[in-house]
This record gives sequence, structure tokens and C-alpha cells, in this order.
Amino acid sequence: MEVEKEAKISLVGAGPGAKDLITLRGMKVLQSADVILHDALISNDLLQELRSDIPKIYIGKRCGKHSHTQEEINELMVAYALQYGHVVRLKGGDPFVFGRANEEIAYAEAFGISVHVVPGISSSLAVPTGQGIPMTKRGVSSSFWVMTATMKDGSFSQDLEYASRSSTTMVVLMGIRKLVQIVDEVNQYRGSLTPMAVIQNGTLGNEQCIVATLGTIKDYVGRISIDMPGIIVIGDVVAEHPAFFEEEVQRVLYSGY
Repeated sequence: MEVEKEAKISLVGAGPGAKDLITLRGMKVLQSADVILHDALISNDLLQELRSDIPKIYIGKRCGKHSHTQEEINELMVAYALQYGHVVRLKGGDPFVFGRANEEIAYAEAFGISVHVVPGISSSLAVPTGQGIPMTKRGVSSSFWVMTATMKDGSFSQDLEYASRSSTTMVVLMGIRKLVQIVDEVNQYRGSLTPMAVIQNGTLGNEQCIVATLGTIKDYVGRISIDMPGIIVIGDVVAEHPAFFEEEVQRVLYSGY
């Protein structure tokens, strides 16, 4: 006689992208899953490491390419938990960093389903670190500020202005499509020589990092794909990137200044 499985949900942070940057605890929970619901930022390499005998269902959301609304995702989590037992909601980065985990937890608990959260390595830290860009440096930056570029209505978050007025390291997520506007906004409060970096496909084999300044980044927009997620880092710590001074010296020589 088949024993009915307990309906439960685990929200697991998959880390910044590379399959070996998920935590050991995250992998252990995935091995106990009866069904996995994963988002768009989960690498195929990681998915291939997971069990082949259970459903793995894509429920990704990207700008302009939503396969499911958040409401539909909430409903699917509960429906699959009641049908299969243990649902793992596999989310890029950390579930609580712009991951809408609170909404998913509240919805599931309203049906009496318990939810367990497994932290993940946030791309806001791991991706710049992988490029040799520190978040803080003594005498340069004593803090870092992680923010989303825009609010629900498409307007800029006021935090963008607050951070720009300070000396903090700025890490902007989900801002690639508004890169030029972000640069124009920040440039009102910081000098055009302020170093910055745009990193796409962070920690993956096709990672791309462009280092420039607030005054020169627009020259590189043709190399930046608006269809790929990325991270924008603004602040003097970006000058620690191995290629920063090489890029800027070549630019000065080429321009004849």
C-alpha cells in the first residue's frame, strides 16, 4: 500500500549560476524532492546533476518573457505539493534577495503547507567577487548597497539617488535594460571618472565583464545584450579589477588626450 506523502515546500537558493556554487544543504534538499519547479536563472549544467526520475518544471520569469505570473507560480507550488509531496522551488541566487519568497511562503502557509528556506549565494556578491571586484576596501568604500533599478511601476527607486549621493559601492540588479538611464541618474551625483562594471552571465563559462567609467560606459552598450541578465557595479572599488587601468589607458592613448 502506497503511503501518502506529506505536502511540503522548500525554497532553495541555487546560487549565482555555476553548478558548483549551490550549497551542500541545497543539493541535499534537492535529492529529497518529489518535483522541482525552477526559474530562468538555473543553469542546465545544474539541472543535469539532479534526479532524472522526478518532474523538473520550468516556471521562469524574465523581463518580457514570463512563462508564468507570480500568482500562477504560487498556485502551482501548492497544487504540486498536494499531488506529489515535497516540492522544491529552485531559485537563482538567494530566495530572499528580490526573489518574492515572502509571497510564496504566505500563499503556501495559507493552505497549511510548511515551507523551509535554504539560503543561496547571492549573485550581488559572488559575481563581482569572481571578477576581482571587492565590495568594500579600507579607505575607499566602507559599505555596499544592493538595489533593484526600478520599482513596480517602472520608475527609479529612490534608493538609487540616495546611494549615488554617498560613497558606497552600488550593486544594481535587474538594470541592464535601463543602463543608460541609470548612468545618467548616477552621474548627477558622482563624477564621470567613477569606475563601473557591467557583468553578464556571471560565474558561467560565457561570462562577460565590461569595465569602464560613468563617462565612458555608453561607448560599450553595443556589446551588452539587453536579453541577458546582468549586474551593474558602480564605485571606486571597480578600479581593483585587473583590466580597469589597462582599458582606460588604451582609451586615452586612442583618443589622443
